[in-house]
Amino acid sequence: MNKHFEDAWYYARRAGKHLTRGLRDELAPVERRLREATGREKEATTRREKWRTELKATEDEAVDRARRAVRKARRRV
Repeated sequence: MNKHFEDAWYYARRAGKHLTRGLRDELAPVERRLREATGREKEATTRREKWRTELKATEDEAVDRARRAVRKARRRV
């Protein structure tokens, strides 16, 4: 491809990204009102927060299992 086509593709992709961002910004209030009307509000937690919560729960469970195993082993000795 020559330079002109590469430039055209770059600007077309860039325009598409700007278009999606602009539409998302413009339609955010409409989405919010629809979600409120239908009772389907967005969750306040992000994926990252959910992941951290699950990771913490798994860690706590592992600690509890380890403590139970140590207690059980001490009883046997």
